[in-house]
Amino acid sequence: MQKGNIGVTTENIFPVIKKFLYSDHEIFLREMVSNAVDATQKLKTLADKGDFKGEMGDITVRVSLDKDKGTLTISDRGIGMTEEEIDKYINQIAFSGVTDFLDKYKDSANAIIGHFGLGFYSAFMVSKKVEIITKSYKDDAKAVKWSCDGSPEFTIEDAEKAERGTDIVLYIDDDCKEYLEKTQIEQLLQKYCKFMPVTIAFGKETEWKDGKQVDTDKDHIINNVEPLWTKTPSTLKDEDYKSFYRTLYPMQDEPLFWIHLNVDYPFHLTGILYFPRIKSNIEIQRNKIQLYCNQVFVTDQVEGIVPEFLTLLHGVIDSPDIPLNVSRSYLQSDRDVKKISTYITKKVADRLASIFKNDRKDYEEKWDDLKIFINYGMLSQDDFYDRAKDFALLKDVDGKYFTFEEYRTLIKDTQTDKDGNLIYLYANNKEEQYSYIEAARQKGYSVLLMDGQLDTPAVSMLEQKFEKSRFTRVDADIIERLIVKEDAPKQTLDADTADNLSQAFRSQMPSIEKTEFYVEVQSLGENAQPVLITQSEYMRRMKDISRYQQGMAFYAEMPDTYSLVLNSDHPLIKKVLDDEKEKTAETLKPILSEIKGQEARLAALRQAQDKKKPEEISQEEKDDVSNTQKAIDEQRTKKQQVIADYAKGNDVLHQLIDLALLQNGMLKGAALDKFLKRSIDLIK
Repeated sequence: MQKGNIGVTTENIFPVIKKFLYSDHEIFLREMVSNAVDATQKLKTLADKGDFKGEMGDITVRVSLDKDKGTLTISDRGIGMTEEEIDKYINQIAFSGVTDFLDKYKDSANAIIGHFGLGFYSAFMVSKKVEIITKSYKDDAKAVKWSCDGSPEFTIEDAEKAERGTDIVLYIDDDCKEYLEKTQIEQLLQKYCKFMPVTIAFGKETEWKDGKQVDTDKDHIINNVEPLWTKTPSTLKDEDYKSFYRTLYPMQDEPLFWIHLNVDYPFHLTGILYFPRIKSNIEIQRNKIQLYCNQVFVTDQVEGIVPEFLTLLHGVIDSPDIPLNVSRSYLQSDRDVKKISTYITKKVADRLASIFKNDRKDYEEKWDDLKIFINYGMLSQDDFYDRAKDFALLKDVDGKYFTFEEYRTLIKDTQTDKDGNLIYLYANNKEEQYSYIEAARQKGYSVLLMDGQLDTPAVSMLEQKFEKSRFTRVDADIIERLIVKEDAPKQTLDADTADNLSQAFRSQMPSIEKTEFYVEVQSLGENAQPVLITQSEYMRRMKDISRYQQGMAFYAEMPDTYSLVLNSDHPLIKKVLDDEKEKTAETLKPILSEIKGQEARLAALRQAQDKKKPEEISQEEKDDVSNTQKAIDEQRTKKQQVIADYAKGNDVLHQLIDLALLQNGMLKGAALDKFLKRSIDLIK
């Protein structure tokens, strides 16, 4: 028997491994099974070269539990090890000093293992003792047993082992007993090993017998040694890809389409990326790409390996050029990984362009699902916008699709304003904005439907990309002002009459939390609607964007501001105006006379004071101006109250306000009930 100390520069590595690898300790099983698979593949290589002439026989890697003994065993029939090889590969750990080790790698289990060749030693994260019983494939090799109890001391002794290969026996620690549970091991094998290239067996298949599950003689095989991405695309059918997708994501809808990646230069990369159907929530769909290294699962946190917008895709990427045991920060800064990211972006863009070119009808049918990927890509990567601008589509409210250039050509003659700006009109809810859309149609305008999750930021991006262009939601203003062709028509009412009309409506606007209403009078022609509610494009868009962009939260806190536009040419507005004049004339006469007299007095006082230097104006004169202004304000308040008292009893005025609110989905509860009752009374 040989005894000795493991060659490390720190007194005791094992507590360090346990402490700093604890958060990732489940990867020990990946490391153990990967080593067994490597040993098996090395034997296959030797056999292929003729350096091993024996019988391969059954080369299944077997994982087994013995709960009574508290052991987990990983067995292979690979190349095995001699005593000298154990001494070389297991006992001599090249270590760069414990201080450097702790400082540099304390946050990442994968980094520690990868940088120091500690794959095997991850076994001590969960074990109080580890045994290696191994026999080399070489002729006349003796079986040996290596044993270590978590201190630097080890023993090597002769062992009984009939066949070549290695058994690694983990005596599971008391605080890691979950790794003696069949379901836990099954789960980890499924996570890390389900596509490893050598058959892996864990226990036996079961069947129902006499009302309970019992083991059969058949091995329970964990993995598929030839997953779809390792096969040649020309040998595969659509159903093969769909079936593999169902294996990866059993609960998902069928994918839109897929891209089979296969590149040998300047790096090795295989994989299959699927475009899933995403209707709305981006976040739920992230991290569905699984990253593999030679069929060994690495991570599903692929930011930095694929561009951010492609984290919405599902599927598998496998590259031996992405090291198995590295931190995510390393992946995000590695030059080879950046090349892979660029390549994947190009492949995705090429595939989309190809589908668009070869089967535009099919592409248009999938557009509503595709749009979220393409918008996200164009928003997050300028170079992707340059690729996508030829196959990105705009959809109008009639469900017709256009490329950016096609749509520009369609609207340039009718939707260019007097300053030469091209105005893109859009709606984000076809039903709610129906009357605004109809008003635009009657003018001969086209309206886009922008109802996707990322359409608000996409609109702002397209405004920057398109020359002399502006996007305006169809309810942002009255139709005449959405695309201004000529100077606005002159107002038909004098200022005082327009002010009285505005005041009547303003006084009856409802009080809605975090909502402000402004009232304005416009001359829109007899055939235009009597009242219309519009919302500022700028403020509404800023509030929408604040949901996506940090640092803009103050916009979300600002009230929604709407304008109630009164059409002074419409017969109903004229009716309200005439009625108001008739009902308030007598009451307002003395008030208006008083306002007029006081305003004349104020003008005279100010004129007199304008001729003096500030220090020459007495306090009495200042008070005179202040009191006169106060008297005017009091009379104006009286005037407003007279108009409000009148407006309170005018059913037509209330009906017009409620119709405008109803059109915008803002009439609810008691106010809606009151409107319905009033409607019936007006019909009687």
